[in-house]
Amino acid sequence: MTAKTPAQSAAGGAKEVPGFAEHFLTSDMDGLGPDGKPNGQTATFSGASKANATAESASSKMELSDDEQAILDGRDGPEKAKLMKILVRFGETFGATKLVDLGGAPHSNLYIGAPYLESLIVMLEQCAAAGLKAYAPYTVNPRPYDVYNVQNNPTEMQLIAEGYPLQMRLDAVHAQLGAPDLNFRSCACYIDDIGNAPKPGTPVAWCESSAVNYGNSVLGIRTNRYGAGMEMLCAMLGKAPRFGLMTDEGRKAKWLIDVKTSEEPDWGVLGTAIGRKCVEDIPYIAGVDKYFGGDVTNDNWHKLKYMGSATAAAGAVGCYHVEGVTPEPKEKGREMLAENFQTYVFDDKEQQAILDTFENLWDDPDGDPTAVFIGCPHCNYEETIRWAKMFVDALDAAGQEKLAIPAYIFAPTVTRTRALLEEPELASRALGAGINVTNMCGVSYSGMKGFSERVRAVTNSAKNRNYSPIRYFPDKKLVDIAVTGKV
Repeated sequence: MTAKTPAQSAAGGAKEVPGFAEHFLTSDMDGLGPDGKPNGQTATFSGASKANATAESASSKMELSDDEQAILDGRDGPEKAKLMKILVRFGETFGATKLVDLGGAPHSNLYIGAPYLESLIVMLEQCAAAGLKAYAPYTVNPRPYDVYNVQNNPTEMQLIAEGYPLQMRLDAVHAQLGAPDLNFRSCACYIDDIGNAPKPGTPVAWCESSAVNYGNSVLGIRTNRYGAGMEMLCAMLGKAPRFGLMTDEGRKAKWLIDVKTSEEPDWGVLGTAIGRKCVEDIPYIAGVDKYFGGDVTNDNWHKLKYMGSATAAAGAVGCYHVEGVTPEPKEKGREMLAENFQTYVFDDKEQQAILDTFENLWDDPDGDPTAVFIGCPHCNYEETIRWAKMFVDALDAAGQEKLAIPAYIFAPTVTRTRALLEEPELASRALGAGINVTNMCGVSYSGMKGFSERVRAVTNSAKNRNYSPIRYFPDKKLVDIAVTGKV
């Protein structure tokens, strides 16, 4: 089945794509300018986008320690030797000359038990059978579905059974390799309720575009943006190749993003603009420190979450710096800018121009919305409570008991449980009003087969909008839509 609309590729123009991806207008490996047209840049996942990049263009020779060489030679068994062989070849492809020891804890986005992942799941099962484990207990992305709170109808239950037949095997092998229980699954592994937030400067192996993005930028950790599975190899070896975002030079910003909006920017639109402009080059963002008061807190972190995740989805940004806010520019200031950096001004006119490119991809463009999606990446406790109060207050103002359409707040189960314990009256009122807190991945839900034919959703996540037919609106507008059922 071919797509209704062709996907755009900076490398090769329009291409046919499978039916399930018909709304994926671009990939995060191909650069699009703010006008939505290809700019010729290709992501290398080393923190520097290049025109016409190839794997061979960054090849090198790895220098291994005696211990690393012994692992490669089979001292610790054939499974670990294979892992080391893969990691060495991977590192050499990206120009690494040595491995570094990892700290903190890994994060994996290997979370979907789909048939195409069977070979990777088999590899992990073989490693687990040989007694291998991650060097530290690690976190994992949320499950791709929620059959208890949201998808408990025959149609979606059947689609889940067809789409994720290997889910139990994947969950089981994660448990064997050192992941905690399913209550702690979250793409926002760094929030307080999950607790995977290594200290600044810690080398780790994380896989999940938004987590890598937030970790490098706001936490100040050092990780490249790995493809699913590579982070698990690193986790079982406790090592990763040193290149790209793990180096001082690789974290220099090639773009100065000068934000000059008359009011607080729309963070999702700003992130989309940066991702399209920079591809994966690191941006240094100035002009927004006044919206944070000098510190990132549990009450304002979501601004960086929504901006950063959009840079990683509309582009492939694995690290950004915010002047006066994130760790490295707070310490080094504009020394974080590389020589010959370019400047991109984001003002009111540019913000509206980007917003105007957000298409209405609903199956019925003139239909009324049927669901509200909040939180992609996952919400923390403070954001979950804030949204519940916003919805309830709006209902009280309108004299209503229930939202016109259901609202889904995506957050880990431990956060939902905390809300039940600490705000039981609000949690009860919210549930009765049609506000559901769900632990699944919002992108996976909106990417299900036939989703656009069943659901017309609206969201505050520019990341989710980039990957699905969901329509994007700012927070205040979303509350109004939920109460009225109208755009």
